Amino acid sequence: MTTVYLSNDSFAYANGYENVKRACINVGFEYVDVGSRGLAWLEPLIELEHGQDRIAFGPIAADEVTALKEAANSAVTLKSHPKYIGQIEANEFFNRQTRLVFRNAGIEAIGATPTFNTLKANLDRDPHALIDELETSGLRGRGGAGFPAHIKWRTVANTVADQRYIVCNADEGDSGTFSDRMLMEGDPMSLLEGMAIAGYACGASRGYIYLRSEYPLAHESLNNAISISYKNNLLGEKIFGSEFSFDVEVFLGAGAYICGEETSLLESLEGRRGQIRVKPPLPAIAGLYQKPTLVHNVITLASVPSLLDLGGENYAELGIGRSTGTIPFQLAGNVKHGGLIELPFGHTVRELIEEFGGGTRSGRPFRAAQIGGPLGAYLSDAELDTRLTYEDMQGIGAGIGHGGIVVFDETVDLREQSEYAFEFCEIESCGKCTPCRIGSVRGKELMQRLRQSTNKDADIQLVKELCDVMEHASLCQMGGMTPIPVRSALERFPEDFR
Repeated sequence: MTTVYLSNDSFAYANGYENVKRACINVGFEYVDVGSRGLAWLEPLIELEHGQDRIAFGPIAADEVTALKEAANSAVTLKSHPKYIGQIEANEFFNRQTRLVFRNAGIEAIGATPTFNTLKANLDRDPHALIDELETSGLRGRGGAGFPAHIKWRTVANTVADQRYIVCNADEGDSGTFSDRMLMEGDPMSLLEGMAIAGYACGASRGYIYLRSEYPLAHESLNNAISISYKNNLLGEKIFGSEFSFDVEVFLGAGAYICGEETSLLESLEGRRGQIRVKPPLPAIAGLYQKPTLVHNVITLASVPSLLDLGGENYAELGIGRSTGTIPFQLAGNVKHGGLIELPFGHTVRELIEEFGGGTRSGRPFRAAQIGGPLGAYLSDAELDTRLTYEDMQGIGAGIGHGGIVVFDETVDLREQSEYAFEFCEIESCGKCTPCRIGSVRGKELMQRLRQSTNKDADIQLVKELCDVMEHASLCQMGGMTPIPVRSALERFPEDFR
């Protein structure tokens, strides 16, 4: 019986996965569910086992599966199938990547018995030596701020307490971002292993995954992975016969964007309304239930197993300067080939949009790209040759954020996008501080007024002053970052406001 590997991912579900799966069963294929390879425009993607190779076809439709079955016996007939792609590893979109975090995605079967070999290999090491390795690697948080990971780990480990926690921030709410979702759906074991390693290094015995409610497939995949891990003594008491015990459970959020901020997330996790906590104290000192808590996003924690396998020094050699290792960039919006691209820091925005993405899907000229989610900066063509490092992006008033890049063609109106930024803040604000709660409303009104304004200079100046107030007086980055897209649009596309 011929085996096919079928992408079981939200990309594939949105494009007919269930019908394709039924068709595979009907023609007698033995199918294996795997995560997405990240080539979103080719989903649903099937890889057919042919000798020692996997031959890919996509985007595959249910009525094309029968022809695939008929062609399966010959390499010649396989190539004649209209959706023939060949080996994914040879695909130009894929073969230029450096896959560390996503090294297993699309390859290993979802629900397969894990090994947690990296955890096993490090359980006899001094926990502080693991944190030293993390410091050597230069790993920084992949959730947006780029804060050095080892500082958080060391603070949690060195804070005296009877209980410590590992909390995974899986409330991936930024528009144009999907790497967390892809990893949790396609390779949840790497996240669980990363959390367990962090627990061992920091002296924590309990972990929570705060998952956004809009990810039902990830919820199912995570719970299944946790169940399998417990059955195989990879989670729970005395893991691998050691003295280390670690428990993990999933907490389903209620859909609030603000709960992507770590202190608001902790409030929600404790059963209260998701509102910002005033810092200090920092969560690493007094976080969940006022205990030392390591809060990282999915990609940061999932980076740990491959980092340790590679070694801190080798990991640090990837990237540029203090931007070390790889990051999964996510390309979306008006782009021909959207998807996930894992690369070392240092490539340019233009490389991602033009070489990987193939330019705009509409075929119209490129005009702008927003990087870092709905509160990220808009870049014009003049900024596209900027290297994707924390330092270089900061130098042009932007940030990498969670690695999401949304592409726009010449039809975009940046005044409308600026209005949306204020409206987004208005809707998603927790309401605790006045600059965010009221400033977002006044900003939206000003952007609406600019459409018919008779004194545009005065109104634009008022917008700039409002941005200053929101940036410097807001309690958290929800209000503090809302000015970023607005200012970048005003500076780079002033004609849209006049």
